[in-house]
Amino acid sequence: MSNILLVTSSPRGAESLSTRFATEIAEGFKVRLGGTVLTRDLAANPLPHIGQAYIQGRVAAPEARTPEQLKAVGLAQELVDEVKAADVIVLGSGMINFGLSSQLKAWFDHITWPRVTFGYNEAGRPQGLLTGKKVYVVTAAGGVFSEGDWAAFDFQTGYLRHLLGFIGLTDIEIVRVEGTVFGPEAAKAAIAATEAQVRSVLEKAA
Repeated sequence: MSNILLVTSSPRGAESLSTRFATEIAEGFKVRLGGTVLTRDLAANPLPHIGQAYIQGRVAAPEARTPEQLKAVGLAQELVDEVKAADVIVLGSGMINFGLSSQLKAWFDHITWPRVTFGYNEAGRPQGLLTGKKVYVVTAAGGVFSEGDWAAFDFQTGYLRHLLGFIGLTDIEIVRVEGTVFGPEAAKAAIAATEAQVRSVLEKAA
């Protein structure tokens, strides 16, 4: 039995390839491993950007928090609890202006929480506190960013690895769908390649 957290973030709705393949992975794990899938659709239900109530509320004693702070911190705690409860996390991220969407960035801003999801060891080095989980990240981009001239402009994949690793989620597998803007045949080939990668991921989990 596995608790699977599916986090999607693309504003493209039903046309989103990152959402499509992330969902296929999550649902595939559900069939093969049993358990449940909890879906957090950040495009359909976007989170607020963090503000003063969250920044001040998370360091204040619970009994000293204002109603606004209680609401802001309560939302962040709900998101953290979803991650803590998950055995497997599947993230769908479509590239927006060479990086991740603001919807997904807001999710990370809420869950990257000192003394809750990360801390510092005796040497002063950061130490992630969310460990022992497998993460699958599905990234989608119209161009090809995994190699070649445009690889230097992929500010999405490396940043996602860093954010996840910072809070302790270091067991990460990347599934890419890319090169879909170069005509129908290229898009067909790109999607077929990702379908094969998804099958491989699921077969390894069976």
